[in-house]
Amino acid sequence: MTRQMALVGFLQAQNCTNLPGSWRHPQSRDDSMSADYYQEIARILEAGKFHMAFFDDRLAMPDRYGNDHAHTVEYGIRCVKMDPVIVLTTMGMVTEKLGLASTCSTTYYEPFDVARRFATLDLMTGGRAGWNVVTSVNDGEALNMGREHHLEHDLRYDRADEFMEVVLGHWDSWEDGALIVDKKSGRFADPTKVKRLDHDGKFFKSRGPFTVPRSPQGHPVIIQAGASGRGQRFAGRWGEVIFTAARNLANAKQGYDAIRSEAAKAGRDPDQMFLCNLTTPVCGATKAEAEDRMAEIQKLPLEIDALSLLAEGLNFDFGAKGIDEPLTTEELQGMQGMLGIRDGVLRTSGKTNPTTRDFITFSGRGLVQDAIVGGPKDIADRLEEMFVGRGCDGFVVAASYVPGSYADFVRHVVPELQRRGLFHRNYAGKTLRENLGLSRPAAGAWKTRPQVAAE
Repeated sequence: MTRQMALVGFLQAQNCTNLPGSWRHPQSRDDSMSADYYQEIARILEAGKFHMAFFDDRLAMPDRYGNDHAHTVEYGIRCVKMDPVIVLTTMGMVTEKLGLASTCSTTYYEPFDVARRFATLDLMTGGRAGWNVVTSVNDGEALNMGREHHLEHDLRYDRADEFMEVVLGHWDSWEDGALIVDKKSGRFADPTKVKRLDHDGKFFKSRGPFTVPRSPQGHPVIIQAGASGRGQRFAGRWGEVIFTAARNLANAKQGYDAIRSEAAKAGRDPDQMFLCNLTTPVCGATKAEAEDRMAEIQKLPLEIDALSLLAEGLNFDFGAKGIDEPLTTEELQGMQGMLGIRDGVLRTSGKTNPTTRDFITFSGRGLVQDAIVGGPKDIADRLEEMFVGRGCDGFVVAASYVPGSYADFVRHVVPELQRRGLFHRNYAGKTLRENLGLSRPAAGAWKTRPQVAAE
């Protein structure tokens, strides 16, 4: 079959999209704390045959800038953060084929809890669930979850490797065919097909037996977005859908090849994973219409948006420095969290010791980053170039205002991609794996792979 791209809708269970100023847009809905808000988005994405709706998440509002939350609340900079798994259930009630995925942290939850939560979502949606595995970002999250400090970067991934072993071990403990449900004999399930895990490792102990049977797709799809070297090794070992954020084809190809190489080292088939690159389309029926929309969107961001999100993402208080004062090497090395932001600023600015203003300028935080502005052909051309050039296998579509950005993309761009044969016209099946073209995992198959990449 001709290779076709995957499309993912990038969502937040909060008052704004990944663009913190999106709530200020005159056409954005202002009821983001209602089920109807997310259900409208779900209907739009399913009408556009998107493979998945995906929620990013944090366990704290941004409060690292000035070590205070006042600016976050006052300016609405992602200050609302609801539980995305619960929000997903409301979206699942009004859709039949759309995949439903959420972020959940390996640093601040227990493996059994996460395994049960997503296995339940998977059953309740008929096999449409996905879990985005993250290690969390900053001290605000640590303090909310009863810890004094956020764990060091590589240690979080070491812990996450074992977390994955426990979760997958629990998911595998119910074999296919374990359920009998025979009312006459009184037998509900075959106990020989339900095992205890009895895990006792460096970071976790978890006994079992697990309490949720396997779903139609085996288990939820594993999503990852590691950008650092250690993160890429983790993604190569575990990820089935990988989120990337390359700004051009050359960088995208480099990252694409690197993660697929890590997957091969881990004994996996690189073709059984999808790398989806972040894109922010601003589209209209014509390029002129799209440019008018972009002009409106560019009025939304404030400088405080960027400062707040930089401090949050790198676990560093940028308010403690003058905006034009160079950051010391020690300060740069001490940053934690999303280190891809820091490394990108160093690379793009060409400076060994950039200033806070350089971080604002070169990171794109708080802005519509690298938006593709145009009519259907303009945007389809750009996506086709990245996809056909093997910079990615699909796209994570970010919205600049909600729900209009998604509706614009579905109305204008999806038909053009379908006309070119780049995107499917209908869902292939009922489960997320079927629609992505991922094979249904056999219980325990992950244990047989050489575990080189993440060690």
